[in-house]
Amino acid sequence: MKRLSFIAAGVIALAAAAPAAAADLPARTYTKAPVMVAPVYDWSGFYIGVNGGGGTSHKCWDLTTAVLVGRVVVPPGPEGCHDATGATVGGQIGYRWQSAAWVFGLEAQGNWADFRGDNISLAIPTDRNQSRIDAFGLFTGQVGYAWNNALVYLKGGAAVTDDRYRIFDIPSGLLTDTAKETRWGGTVGIGLEYGFSPNWSFGFEYDHLFMGTRDVSFTTVVGGAFSGTDRIRQDVDLFTARINYKFGGPVVARY
Repeated sequence: MKRLSFIAAGVIALAAAAPAAAADLPARTYTKAPVMVAPVYDWSGFYIGVNGGGGTSHKCWDLTTAVLVGRVVVPPGPEGCHDATGATVGGQIGYRWQSAAWVFGLEAQGNWADFRGDNISLAIPTDRNQSRIDAFGLFTGQVGYAWNNALVYLKGGAAVTDDRYRIFDIPSGLLTDTAKETRWGGTVGIGLEYGFSPNWSFGFEYDHLFMGTRDVSFTTVVGGAFSGTDRIRQDVDLFTARINYKFGGPVVARY
């Protein structure tokens, strides 16, 4: 009986001491869950790329200087218009910097082209006038707005084209007169670009080139003698797909 009494007394004492011991334990600490971060595409940095597509150049010729054709003096007058169309491929290099969602940039682009077209002269019906653009370049500034890795931008600046002109005699099919020029003008465009990896992006672009009106002097194929002057108006529309590689500027985290 005495042993059972001692055991019972010990259990009661431990039960009484348990709350006091629990009170002496340190308070439980809670760790705050980490803040979720969203990846943000960074458009800043130098880039280089390639592009390809097609274009069309609308040209109108007006004869301004009397031309000696055989022994007949041809008076000045309109010769008509045509579209020179074809393919183009080239490359671009530039730099962009991003401020919040706004993206600003500078770019230089150079392209080989094969835009050709012709029409029968209204002033000299035995002649076929042909235009060709062999190459062009664009030097532009850009301003765009980005939704993470999607970018829409406007561009504008200077444009230059390498133009060649030829006149064929329709009855014989022979080339009779030629001319060439490097023509400067302006350009505006719009583009959409998508970053599919931290350094690679793909996009589409449309550009319109305002190349103005110039007086172009022709020379004969045989002898190289002056054969007349045409006032030629020119506008160009370009449609290209582009792929760029950006150096640096990986995806960053926004908190």
